[in-house]
Amino acid sequence: MKELVVAVVGVTGAVGSTMLRVLEESRLSVGRVVALATARSAGSTVVFRGQPIEVLDIVAYDFAGVDIALFAGGEIASADYVPAARRAGAVVIDNSSTYRMHADVPLVVPEVNPEHLRGHHGIIANPNCSTIQMVVALAPVLRRWGLKRVSVATYQSVSGTGKEAIAELKAQVQAWAAGEAIPEPKAYPHQIAFNLFPHIASFDAEGFSGEERKMIDETHKILGCPSMPVMATCVRVPVFYAHSEAVQLQTELPASPEQVRLELSQAAGIKVLDDPASGVYPTPLQAEHQDLVLVGRIRRDLSCENGISMWVVGDNLRKGAASNAVQIAEKLVDMHLL
Repeated sequence: MKELVVAVVGVTGAVGSTMLRVLEESRLSVGRVVALATARSAGSTVVFRGQPIEVLDIVAYDFAGVDIALFAGGEIASADYVPAARRAGAVVIDNSSTYRMHADVPLVVPEVNPEHLRGHHGIIANPNCSTIQMVVALAPVLRRWGLKRVSVATYQSVSGTGKEAIAELKAQVQAWAAGEAIPEPKAYPHQIAFNLFPHIASFDAEGFSGEERKMIDETHKILGCPSMPVMATCVRVPVFYAHSEAVQLQTELPASPEQVRLELSQAAGIKVLDDPASGVYPTPLQAEHQDLVLVGRIRRDLSCENGISMWVVGDNLRKGAASNAVQIAEKLVDMHLL
């Protein structure tokens, strides 16, 4: 197998630094990693396989010779530099929302729709973190019983916002514990310590937040069900890592909780933890530092015919971002699509 040159854009951020760790664990034959960030981080170093790598300024970088470019630098970086990377011959896997809903850009979760990678035009979009873990749990149900509708309430950790939000939660908790005044919030519109709020990204004219719209639109595209009703309420909670979701779905064909539990336990990328009477169900702490989507509390939804409720938890920095991107790269190699 050819040794790959892999560029990681936004390498000093929460997702970018996780991408480096996931690359070390991956099946990819990586010959060289190029670490890229803004001028503010240029000249610093990151570590890959025990070796220091200097961080380069993306503004001056020529992507010629790069096989795969993993973008974790946000919407501005993606809009400015993804086209240049693609023109230079790199296949871009972009973690931002910039290209997700473009008709000619595949939006891929490898356990769900790897076939969408065929015919890509040099850009592949990584879905939103909360969407990824939900569709991993939905896809096996869709394939066997069909889906009529989906409703989800998310409980999203602060690492989804980035390192500044992680530091903000930590500082607020430390100040409270020391009996000091809690610092004014900067990353969020409200204090996040000992609090939560249904506000992730800006609100549109209909009152939906940006995160809620992403979950609705991306679920339609990934599952290939553009007319299926999907509803989302997205909430930020004072948890450092991993997102949790209460998912209610209605199947086309009748399915019992026992059948759904068995189907999910046999599906790729999922671990079922479902014995509530014994205290066994997924929690954010259990989901940290792994790529499996944890599912539990599988039970009937009594509000509708053929209704099923479940609790879905995943590490938003790994499966929700970095690991999904690297898994896409592995699929590209496996399918000879680079």
